[in-house]
Amino acid sequence: MQEDDVKISQRAKHILPFHVMDILAQAKALEAQGRDIIHLEVGEPDFSTPEPIIQAGIAALKDGKTHYTRAMGLPVLRQAIAGWYQMHYGVTLSPERIVVTPGASGALLLLMGAVLDRDKTVLLTDPGYPCNRHFARFVEGQATMVPVTADSDYQLTAKDIDKYWDDDTAMALLASPANPTGSVLSCDDLKALSAAVKAKRGYFVVDEIYHGLVYGHSNTTTALAIDDEAFVINSFSKFFGMTGWRLGWLVVPEAFIPVMDRLAQNLFIAPPTVSQYAALAAFDPDTLAILEERRVIFEQRRETLLRALTALGLDVKASPAGAFYIYADCQHFLNEAQPDSMSLSRYWLEEAGVAVTPGYDFGETGADTHIRFAYTRDSSRLLEAVERIAALYR
Repeated sequence: MQEDDVKISQRAKHILPFHVMDILAQAKALEAQGRDIIHLEVGEPDFSTPEPIIQAGIAALKDGKTHYTRAMGLPVLRQAIAGWYQMHYGVTLSPERIVVTPGASGALLLLMGAVLDRDKTVLLTDPGYPCNRHFARFVEGQATMVPVTADSDYQLTAKDIDKYWDDDTAMALLASPANPTGSVLSCDDLKALSAAVKAKRGYFVVDEIYHGLVYGHSNTTTALAIDDEAFVINSFSKFFGMTGWRLGWLVVPEAFIPVMDRLAQNLFIAPPTVSQYAALAAFDPDTLAILEERRVIFEQRRETLLRALTALGLDVKASPAGAFYIYADCQHFLNEAQPDSMSLSRYWLEEAGVAVTPGYDFGETGADTHIRFAYTRDSSRLLEAVERIAALYR
């Protein structure tokens, strides 16, 4: 029986798959045939979870800490996260405002469920992380996709808030650093955006899951240092290297604590218990030293791949300052046989064994002419990937 033969909800029909998952499936099929594939498509660090975190998880299992926690998370972990904001940003935060969730995805679902009524809209960047618009649709809301380009460093501006906000708009959701572009909002940008959203009496939401992975002369501050009423999403997946542990958090204004508790109870019961105990070790000095070493490696990879892609003929219109992605214009390589980013991605995979993500995954603006590269592989493999692509055009 196929999906077309069964009755599924309209909301489910509007949830589109990741194009990158098709690329990944094809890459895995080629690997099963014995091909060597260089994976630059999936946004997951190649490093394993730091050993202190792993040991903390093992200790929790051995101690029998396998039962439900509170719906909003372990009090000691919420306190530790609050301590991180104090230590890292100088922001004093009540632990009661922190909701520990099953990944940042869980935080997004709680957020959308709490503030987005049927047919109300959220402003999102195009290009941007695709799941955000699907979460909005899942709760019967809508996404207003705002086209952004390198001129604004692929970020929303206060002018965009004024232009695209209407009576149905409930919130603006930003990301800094952003996926797929790696762009970072400055302190002045955050102030202007927060003020613009407040003027509309809306909710200001910032996705900070790539905080900690910032390079060069860029600096980041949490939106909470700018606006204490902001909603902030973060995760243990990216900087802390805990993707498979499925643990994130959401900081909410005090008035939203009761509704978040109710939603968390009903949707998730509780976040993963062992993951929470393991995450307590994420803030230990030994762990943070490991993570800083990895950040430096990511920065070196960024420089290596950026130089190589530029030399190859790809146009990186805005140099990424954070995360681990490079978003590049591939028009130089488009032709009659490969007229868009999707066909070009498939060609590079099939002929060169290099897996990348077509721009179609991230929206409509420039989707057919852009490709995302994830520098989540060793520098030698990054250079090999570029050389393989170059060899196709000699």
